Amino acid sequence: MPRRARDVQELTRGRRVRGLTRAVDIGTTVFLRAPIASDREEFLALRRASRRFLAPWEPRPEPGDADPFTRLLRARRDPHHVRLLVCARASGAIMGAVALNEIVRGPFQSCFLGYWIGHEFARRGFMTEAVALIVHHAFARLGLHRVEANIIPKNRASLALIRRAGFRHEGLARRYLCIAGRWQDHEHWALTVEDWHARGAGRPSQRLLAHRGGARVD
Repeated sequence: MPRRARDVQELTRGRRVRGLTRAVDIGTTVFLRAPIASDREEFLALRRASRRFLAPWEPRPEPGDADPFTRLLRARRDPHHVRLLVCARASGAIMGAVALNEIVRGPFQSCFLGYWIGHEFARRGFMTEAVALIVHHAFARLGLHRVEANIIPKNRASLALIRRAGFRHEGLARRYLCIAGRWQDHEHWALTVEDWHARGAGRPSQRLLAHRGGARVD
């Protein structure tokens, strides 16, 4: 099994890293944790600074929509979604978010993967590790069988990321989602727990550390 809470002090070498004691999964450069109300200002500032970078890949807000942080907090109470912040392991700074959306149980045991990262942190390997952590969470913690991802074909960085994560291309969905104000085609990718284990991703690793607990918030 991955190492747990007792490793947090070792990981930080005695330094105090904001939010690390509340981490769901801890990697080499990032950790994942649930949002709390005091994250609002930092989260929204990152979204504002990254607006132009993210706009081509996201739905436009509908009239009357709550702000993205309010929606993130609301999702904590919804068993059909797991939405976590991606934070820097060195400092605790918020760098983006990952999500397991539309979780369906029964014979399906599947969900849809979502993720975004702030412009200043993009293309530096952080989201590659964050996706590996959330996929680990889906299979090892939630017991899901399949994780799916839908990506606009011209989003080359996202396609490269999902390939690195071991996802398999399963086809093209025409005019699948309304993104940036237009109905756009999406490539459909998926990873099953069998494929994940075959890649060795489910084995204990010094690069993947898990922590679950109710320790206080730093």
